[in-house]
Amino acid sequence: MNLILFCVYAVITLISIIFLSLREFHMLQLNGYKTPEHSWWMKKNYKRYIFPLICFVLQFSMIWLGVNILTIAAFSLFNISIAIANKPGKKFKKPFVYTARVKRMLTTFFILVAVMFAVGIVLGREEIRCKCGLDIARIKWFENIKPFIMVGSALYLTPLLVPLSNIINKPIEKSIQKWYINDAKKKLAACPSLHKVGITGSYGKTSMKFYLSELLSSQYETLKTPESFNTPMGVTITVRRDLKPTHEYFICEMGARRVHEIKELCDIANPHDGIITSVGPQHLETFGSIENVVNTKFELADSISALGKIYLNGDNELIRKKAPNYPNAVTYGLQEGNDWRATDVTVSDRGTEFTVISPDGQTCRYTTKLLGEHNVQNLLGAIAYAVGTGIPMEKLVLPVKRIAAVPHRLQLLDKGNGVTFIDDAYNSNPSGCRAALAVLGLFDACRILVTPGMVELGAKQEELNYEFGQEASKACDYIVLVGKNQTVPIYNGIKDSGYNMAQVYVADNLNDALAKVQAYQTPKKKIVLLENDLPDNY
Repeated sequence: MNLILFCVYAVITLISIIFLSLREFHMLQLNGYKTPEHSWWMKKNYKRYIFPLICFVLQFSMIWLGVNILTIAAFSLFNISIAIANKPGKKFKKPFVYTARVKRMLTTFFILVAVMFAVGIVLGREEIRCKCGLDIARIKWFENIKPFIMVGSALYLTPLLVPLSNIINKPIEKSIQKWYINDAKKKLAACPSLHKVGITGSYGKTSMKFYLSELLSSQYETLKTPESFNTPMGVTITVRRDLKPTHEYFICEMGARRVHEIKELCDIANPHDGIITSVGPQHLETFGSIENVVNTKFELADSISALGKIYLNGDNELIRKKAPNYPNAVTYGLQEGNDWRATDVTVSDRGTEFTVISPDGQTCRYTTKLLGEHNVQNLLGAIAYAVGTGIPMEKLVLPVKRIAAVPHRLQLLDKGNGVTFIDDAYNSNPSGCRAALAVLGLFDACRILVTPGMVELGAKQEELNYEFGQEASKACDYIVLVGKNQTVPIYNGIKDSGYNMAQVYVADNLNDALAKVQAYQTPKKKIVLLENDLPDNY
């Protein structure tokens, strides 16, 4: 075996493995370290693995050519191509984070790679003595090329070795997580005067968390889970890192993509009260059905004792059907029949005004900078809960007025040059899309929609995106779709509505879309709705 050729090839392959594995670990991290979800993602994005598979097949097909500079140069070229395709430096919306868990998985992964390299080296030491005969000589060539095939296999099997390292580490990770979770539970138990409130919903839960925190903080020492820390480890980190004995309220956002995940969070936080903001067709690919979504969200209501209260958005049809099953339920909404109601809602491009009617008939008028009638629902739920803690309705007028939009949730951004953005980029859903289009319609301006559409809607994804396209055609002067394949249903919905398709542009990426927005010539000021921004794993 040519030792120099093997060493050069091994170094090139190892660099390619590092680049490819880091990209695959990033995708695994974005998929929540959940192997089933990552496997589904790999299946959905199978095209990214076609080129490595072709290279793998070509290497095996060249076995009979033996070890020489030409074959190894070809092998190396394949591997360099994979390294270039996955080279570091690409900007991601959510960068790869080298957590302790990632470091443990990387260790396991490179042990697997080292084993494959070691086997290749051992195979390279084999020699078959032969004196003559073409067939025997071919056998000798095959034995000599085995090390290269084994090392190359480590690269081409990297997409499988990454989730395999996650599976191997699963018992270790479970024990580590269990220790941290138990420690968080002990810390919560050591604060008997701390009042805990859980918030969940298919959408609106993060906004509700921010609004409620603003209102409670006007009178109480309040801790909330930051950003989108709504998983078991996110809640655990928040408790262990941020909870202090002086805190009086803990607002715990609870997210779920599968059945029983809300129950898992309730077992950690043990909330006294709960708020369910909405139930709808979100994450249907992992939930499987809308019934599973409903039951999972109501795991929060099931965990609340008779001494606590569960606040429910009574305007949501699916929630309204379940509410009678809970005697400790308090409903809120704009429709009649709710315990807490908002009436006389006036919405403009400057904000929203509304009147709140309490269950005992008290009223109070509120003003907010938040845009849209749908925000009134979340504000109403937050007001209802805050009043339930003992804060008078009138003392919430100023805190409500001070509330700013949650980042990337109908956040108004004036960029100058006659362009204002409505940033609604976070995790779009059917209800949110309708609300965002309604807000866009408030502005006397050239209304432009920029969107890649909605995802994670299971079998209903095409239908709901088609409907989104039809609704967008009624509200927008121009529509810019991001991604040719992803946005086909939206495009068809727009086209079937009779919209002027000359005012529709399909961009390759967000930069292309924003350049098109700037290129539009219009006498009016441009108001641009950025509806949804798909995560990096899309």
